[in-house]
Amino acid sequence: MAFNRREILKTLAAAGALTTVPGLGQLAFAAPGGAPNGKILVVLFFRGGMDVLNFIGPANDAVYIDARPADLRLLDSGDKAGIAMDSDLAQGVDFRLHPEAAALHELYRQGDLAIVHATGLSNATRSHFEAQELMERGLAEEPKGNGVLGTEGGWVARLLHQMGSNGELVAVSTAGGVPKLLQGYPEALSIPDLRGGFGLPGGPSTQAVLERLYPAAGQPASFNPNVARGGRVALDAALRLNAALPKGPDGKVLAYQPEHGGAFEGDVGRSLETVARLIRMDAGLKVACVDMGGWDTHEGQAGRFKSLIHQLSGSLSTFWNDLSAYHDRITLVTVSEFGRRLRANRSGGTDHGHGSLMMVLGGGVAGGRLLGRWPGLQPQDLDERVDLAVTTDYRDVLTSVLKHRMGVAQVDAVFPGFHPGSGDPALFRA
Repeated sequence: MAFNRREILKTLAAAGALTTVPGLGQLAFAAPGGAPNGKILVVLFFRGGMDVLNFIGPANDAVYIDARPADLRLLDSGDKAGIAMDSDLAQGVDFRLHPEAAALHELYRQGDLAIVHATGLSNATRSHFEAQELMERGLAEEPKGNGVLGTEGGWVARLLHQMGSNGELVAVSTAGGVPKLLQGYPEALSIPDLRGGFGLPGGPSTQAVLERLYPAAGQPASFNPNVARGGRVALDAALRLNAALPKGPDGKVLAYQPEHGGAFEGDVGRSLETVARLIRMDAGLKVACVDMGGWDTHEGQAGRFKSLIHQLSGSLSTFWNDLSAYHDRITLVTVSEFGRRLRANRSGGTDHGHGSLMMVLGGGVAGGRLLGRWPGLQPQDLDERVDLAVTTDYRDVLTSVLKHRMGVAQVDAVFPGFHPGSGDPALFRA
């Protein structure tokens, strides 16, 4: 027997080997027709800082027109015109959506999608690492001294502790590891892709070796018992997930067919397909964290941005239409660490900015509206006179989601020390 040790360790890591909680070894899926009715939250993080002014922008604003070439802004006429948003966010401002986002606009038009503009951190940082760290931990700035208690891990981990666990597949990341959002919740799994199954390289032979290496609960281990227990949890999770995936006569996982057509495109599509599979398997999923990278567009932005928006729009539309039976349970919220500078640079791109936007898609969303408070783009209205200002703290949006959709009464336990600003952004129907 021969197998690649690195491949085995990669599989175990993807299955959540950093967890040391034995309860996950009892992972079980609901019986067909017995789907649980709990709420499901999907957090989609645009890594790199999305240029929201190239996604939804004020097409008739003279400052906006002067600051950017035509291929880096939304146009109000011509064959490449942006899609009219039909919004009353700011009087006299013609907000347009990127023309590659037609599928997203359909979700907006039918009332399933709401968008809050000019969101973000009150902290003025333009550092990817600092901004992402703060947002994933649910903060606006790093606590000083003793700081705010309970902020060591991610805000999603704190949410999950509030919601509790029944030993099911509760939290998943589709990245190659567990993000800061989930740190502090050791039962979280990393599952990047299910298209090729979730089995072990080497098949039954590898399984036999690993079952001896990581003994079942109650049996003695020949090394650190915490490591042994963590390895067994990951092994059990991988085997159970792989066994639950539908396979053909050749043993290969059947291609996933979205219920109402469409396609999952690019990396974000692969991730959303994974989440859709897990939801339809009724595995007990409560929270999924999805990353979409590529938004750090310092140069050559136009073509790259167009492709990213096309993938995002089509994949989100396919995801939502595929899960029509679960609409009342699902809420998807997007976040990005910051936006981009108002004025384009000389490399055909945009540099790190400040204000961003957030989208909320789901059952109960009072959609078809562009919400928030538009700060304007005059120099005196900009953050540091160069960037779109933040007028809605990102935690105001998340707080509304947790209260209205996830049934969390003690939101201060999820965002310690945070006091909502202008209040509920009116994202949901009464």
